Amino acid sequence: MSSNGSLIDNQGKMNNFAVEPKVYVDEQGDRTGFTTYAELLNGRLAMIGFLSLIILEAMTGHGVIGVLKNL
Repeated sequence: MSSNGSLIDNQGKMNNFAVEPKVYVDEQGDRTGFTTYAELLNGRLAMIGFLSLIILEAMTGHGVIGVLKNL
């Protein structure tokens, strides 16, 4: 007799076995590795960082190292 991964032998002893999950491949929206999404995100974040460095230098008159040195 078997139900939900447990087995009862002829003496009435119950053995529990692990129930393995169903294995599947998620083919939708793979966003790891060198994908178009990753490259676009990396480019956008680089543009934001570069623009913020320009704004920092315009506001303080120093570059990043000069600002960090004065802290």
